[in-house]
Amino acid sequence: MTTAVKTDTTFTSKLVNGLLSVKPLANLAKQQARTMMIKRAEKIGVYWRQEVEDLQKLDWDKYLAEVKNPDLTYPEYYLRTFHAYDEGNLGWHPALEVSVAARAVHAGIWQGAGAEGDAKLRESYHEVLKSSLAQAPGDILDVGCSVGMSTFALQELYPQANITGLDLSPYFLAVANYNSQQCHANINWVNAAAENTNLPEASFDLVSTFLVHHELPQFASKEIFCEMRRLLRPNGYISIMDMNPKSEIYSKMPPYILTLLKSTEPYLDEYFSLDIEQALIDAGFNKPIITCNSPRHRTIIAQVS
Repeated sequence: MTTAVKTDTTFTSKLVNGLLSVKPLANLAKQQARTMMIKRAEKIGVYWRQEVEDLQKLDWDKYLAEVKNPDLTYPEYYLRTFHAYDEGNLGWHPALEVSVAARAVHAGIWQGAGAEGDAKLRESYHEVLKSSLAQAPGDILDVGCSVGMSTFALQELYPQANITGLDLSPYFLAVANYNSQQCHANINWVNAAAENTNLPEASFDLVSTFLVHHELPQFASKEIFCEMRRLLRPNGYISIMDMNPKSEIYSKMPPYILTLLKSTEPYLDEYFSLDIEQALIDAGFNKPIITCNSPRHRTIIAQVS
């Protein structure tokens, strides 16, 4: 069993957490992180400001009304600031910047990948996924699907599958809905909490989460694993692609960069100290298989026991 990295016990992490507990310093760090991402994006040919400005010109009300669940109650952990946005994930500002941000953040994973780093990361995940599943899944649930980038990638990988994208943010789903209508993709978008989806039991062959659990407190991840177990059919799979706490990149990260990273990721310490293998086993899955699919990411695949 893999030993979880307890970053909260290190001097550097404690120092960073202390700095971020001072609100003016935390706000400065968030702004610095955002500025750094925008500069990186435009340096590699991702014209962040222009792309977002073009999206802001669209009438989003129609797409929001088609996906928003008016009866949804947001869990408290979701109402925090995320990714340097005061509104967290519940607003147009973050929703319209997801795509450019992903391309900027993932540009440095592989040397020379640039704007293609994000697509390469998804491909590396799918290579592990496809080699691990005994047969192609017929029904797939993409949990924390955001604006649909991971969902469309899964649809391309498994074109015959019925795919559902689930997310807590109706704003993200509105953008996903717009994108799917533009490319005539037949995807079912669901605005719900992953720990309480209200979807039918045993209705999926594969549940996939792409860069979701590092944004969750441990109790939420554990509840989601139990819900995913309920949703999977016999012999179904859960597949998780996320940051790899055991990567030397994070342990050797300069304090300044770690501060910027933590300022945008409030639950990072909880994720890094989560024994995700045991949590999956406790939820009713077989012992998971963990594969490093990038210098700083891992793919975790577990089958229903």
